[in-house]
Amino acid sequence: MTEVGFFEIILIGIIALIVIGPERLPGLARTAGMWVGRARRMVSNVKKDIEKEIEADELKKTLAAQKQAFEDASSTSSFQEIIDDTKKDFADVKKDMTIEEADETKPATPEDKASAGGNSP
Repeated sequence: MTEVGFFEIILIGIIALIVIGPERLPGLARTAGMWVGRARRMVSNVKKDIEKEIEADELKKTLAAQKQAFEDASSTSSFQEIIDDTKKDFADVKKDMTIEEADETKPATPEDKASAGGNSP
């Protein structure tokens, strides 16, 4: 874009003073300032809206990616496998404990005593 420097603004002001006249120049300057301010606010608002839309779009993409990753990592079949393995392990431990308790509460027979002592008849 073309840049308007200090000297260009002074030149435009001098030409406006000559063409419009000193009586109407302050009102014209006020009106021009008002329009420039409105244009700047409008551009600023559009910029903010675009940035918000871009940010929202990025958040949506991130959320979708995280959701997909979570669904991949936590499929119901893998959870079911973990639950089944855990149940099986608990059942094995319970079975082992039951067998050990039965061995401890079972009265000793003469054959058990003989085999434990190492004496064979």
